Amino acid sequence: MPVATKKLRSNRAWIERHINDPFVKRSKAEGYRARSVYKLTELDDREHLLRRGMTVVELGAAPGSWTQIVRERLSDKDGRVQGRIIAMDILPMDPIDGVTFLQGDFREQEIADKLAEILDGDKVDVVLSDMAPNLSGIAAADAARSLLLNELAHEFCLEHLKPNGVFVTKSFQGSGFSQFVEALKKTFKKVYTRKPAASRDTSAEVYLVARELKPGK
Repeated sequence: MPVATKKLRSNRAWIERHINDPFVKRSKAEGYRARSVYKLTELDDREHLLRRGMTVVELGAAPGSWTQIVRERLSDKDGRVQGRIIAMDILPMDPIDGVTFLQGDFREQEIADKLAEILDGDKVDVVLSDMAPNLSGIAAADAARSLLLNELAHEFCLEHLKPNGVFVTKSFQGSGFSQFVEALKKTFKKVYTRKPAASRDTSAEVYLVARELKPGK
């Protein structure tokens, strides 16, 4: 079968699965920007990640479904944000009231300076990363790109997270995964692997929850 035909059929299958996905239907009905919103809601319900008064930084925030939930859970009964929410992405994102959005690569000096100005010397309670590479379909290459994003987010935490803070990152089980988990265990006291119901069974995607930086880290 020609490669183009295989790709066309694969795309059609993905579209059909996406249209019929109950989480996609639910997210549209409830006004969220993406089905991934339910991954964070389940993680937060289980792990109690978010509460009012926190400073939360989200890496890879676009299109903003996770940011919507963070805003909801840091808001008072009148809908006013209690705390600080900083969303960052190299892609543009539609504004969300009460959220500071920084567009650009968080490794770039300009973005780092803007973040430092916002934080004004404070550390962060929670770092969330739902970053994922553009997938090529080549397993080894995709795993390597994903691992790099994990490592960059980890480095960001070591610089900005409070000692008792929490780091949540999307990862993919495969080459390099166990080594990254071990790297987290060297710097955090508690590390858990979670797979929310909204993560498709066929996907190698999982979420790592790391709590409390070890002394000196």
